[in-house]
Parts: sequence; structure tokens; C-alpha cells
Amino acid sequence: MTALPRDRLRHVYWIGGGSGAGKSTIAHRLAARHGMTVYATDDVMADHARRSTPETAPELCRFLGMSMDERWVTRTPEVMLETFHWFRGEAFDLVVEDLLRLPPGRGVVAEGFRLLPHLVEPLLTDPSQAIWLLPTPRFRWSALNSRGTSCDIPGRTSDPERAQRNLLTRDRLFTDRLAAETASRGLPAATVDTATSEEELLALVAERFGLA
Repeated sequence: MTALPRDRLRHVYWIGGGSGAGKSTIAHRLAARHGMTVYATDDVMADHARRSTPETAPELCRFLGMSMDERWVTRTPEVMLETFHWFRGEAFDLVVEDLLRLPPGRGVVAEGFRLLPHLVEPLLTDPSQAIWLLPTPRFRWSALNSRGTSCDIPGRTSDPERAQRNLLTRDRLFTDRLAAETASRGLPAATVDTATSEEELLALVAERFGLA
């Protein structure tokens, strides 16, 4: 009998969550400490876009055809949330394909906002394999500012202030959606605020994964 994908992904730990929650930092620190590989979904977005078609990822293809203003200025945050391809799970099958190609003998920490609860849940043999980090708006703003990237996308539009406001609102709505979905499914989640230190967050995730 052919093994199910979740049986072949027992060695994968999943860190999903909202933008600016510290997913990448925690994933890399955990992997370094425990001799695991990091699979960052942000790093493969361009590759997955190239491998997608209008049939497999219609919203992605529409997004690629938009101007920066059409993407971030002229639409409401609510429309941006509902139509953003990665938030809809487009090309998630390529994430699974990539993970199944990795050597099974080494642990993997997969991280990124593309790891939506309803898509990851069927791949879990144990709920302790996954956690979603839910940043407060203040934490997200602080994290983006510290990276020096908070104006990168808005700065390429005709109205940076409005674009940034739309983007931050959209991301807040996405985090709210993740909070509701993890709660309804009984999946692990943790709120990350400005009072949470990196060490505390690392310890929390490690404990959740049974790696403490």
C-alpha cells in the first residue's frame, strides 16, 4: 500500500502564522539547535509562480498581471484578503511536492504564512507537529520596521501611505482569520506581542514540538 503524504512527512514541523510573527527566525534557530533543515515557503514563491498555470492558480495569474497600484492601492483590504493567491492556498500542492523530495532521514522545519491550518491539518500525524504564530498589530509593525522593509511594497506605488495602510489592515485580517481557524480546529496557536522576547518564543515553540 502506498504511504499517505502525512506518513511521509512525520519528520516535518510546521510553523505558520501572520506576517512579521518571527516564524523565520524561530525556524532557523530551532533547525540550527537540533540539526534540522529549514524549508521557507517565502523562498520558493517565485519558483512556484513559474510552475503554476491559470488553471491551477487563477488568482496568482491575475495578481501577476496587475500594476502595483491595482495590487495595493485601488482595492480594499477586504478584497485584497479574499483574492490574495497564497491566502487562498494556491500552489500549496507544490509545497508538499517539495517537502516529499527532501531526504526523510533529517528533520525539517517548514515555515511561512502560506501554511494555512486547513491545508496543513490533513498532513499531521500529531497536532504537536505544528503551531501558528499570531502577531498583534503592534508587534507586526515593530518587526517590519526593524527589518527596514515596511515601505518596500508601498514605496513602489503612487500612494505609499494608503498602500501601507491597506497592507497592514489586510495582514491584520489574515491573522484574525488564522486565529479563528486554529481555534475552530483545535490546532496550536500562540499570540506574539511586544512583551514576548525571542527567547520566550523559541522556548514556547520548542516545547510545543517536544524539542525543549
